[in-house]
Amino acid sequence: MTLFDSPSFANHEGVHAFFDEKTGLKAIVAVHSTARGPAVGGTRMWSYGSAAEALEDVLRLSRGMSYKNAIADLEMGGGKSVIIGDSRTQKTPELFRAFGRAVDTLGGIYYAAEDVGVSVADIAEARKETTRVLGLKDGPEASGDPSPVTAEGVYRSTLAVARRLFRQDDLTGLTIAVQGVGHVGGYLADKLAAAGAKLVMTDVNAAVLAEVAARTGAQTVAPDAIYDVKADIYAPCALGATLNPQTLERISARAVVGAANNQLATPEIGRILFERGVLYAPDYVVNGGGIINVAAEMNARQTRGAFDPNWVEMKLARLIETFEEILERSAAETRPTHEIADAIAEARIAGAREERRKAA
Repeated sequence: MTLFDSPSFANHEGVHAFFDEKTGLKAIVAVHSTARGPAVGGTRMWSYGSAAEALEDVLRLSRGMSYKNAIADLEMGGGKSVIIGDSRTQKTPELFRAFGRAVDTLGGIYYAAEDVGVSVADIAEARKETTRVLGLKDGPEASGDPSPVTAEGVYRSTLAVARRLFRQDDLTGLTIAVQGVGHVGGYLADKLAAAGAKLVMTDVNAAVLAEVAARTGAQTVAPDAIYDVKADIYAPCALGATLNPQTLERISARAVVGAANNQLATPEIGRILFERGVLYAPDYVVNGGGIINVAAEMNARQTRGAFDPNWVEMKLARLIETFEEILERSAAETRPTHEIADAIAEARIAGAREERRKAA
């Protein structure tokens, strides 16, 4: 199978592979769209089973970033990068400096930030070789770790779902099954517990799981057992595609609201959920808080100003309004939520592309 035959290829503008023999860097950067501005998206470091698996992931993630940035009404396109390797054992400062040099060769069509397996400190190393990275912790424009803002957006979306499905303004009495309590999932678990939810959680990292469970009073289960938890809401906050033919029959929740990207293994899964009466919160809508935070850093850099938390709050509040509009339209039009969200994002991207064509 060639790149263009891949089911995840979605008219990407560019796909770039990088290798550095000295540091062992193996990276792929996928630029899906620059119609709304430079492609922006996080960098994931993961022990992929093969280069083909890494390619599929970066293609799916980069398309998702185009949609995420459009739905959040940001002047940014969509891209993503993956580094093939074990983030626990193969990270070095030199590797991320090599990654920074690779990103710099793209000339500003792509800006990298943090994602799974990559920290603010790692991005700071890449920053030594390129200005085309975001999510820094130092300087007046720095936005820092985007994870808390991502968690805040998912939390507010969970409250919106609770109001709609359970007719309550907090989460008291609701059981939420949280899959993955790393950076975003851990922050989200704190917020859910504070709002009264009973948490059942899992993570492949036993130490992190025990730490988050201790401070939230959560019950813990083995990773595969999370699908069998009798919960009101399922919150996938680890890797994608956990909503698939193998798990659908096991999930009993009335809603899915989580921080993970690409939760639907295929679009058809979203329609099946809808037909079963399960409310699916489109992942790239509810987890858009982090990229809004990153966008504020880019704004500050472009205007030579300072990071503006009020702008972040304004954009985040508007994103939650958009989410609620999607829920309303889904009910009124009897269409799955992910189809409504995709239509909004695609229209915004197409509109920007047409404006650029006219201006050319």
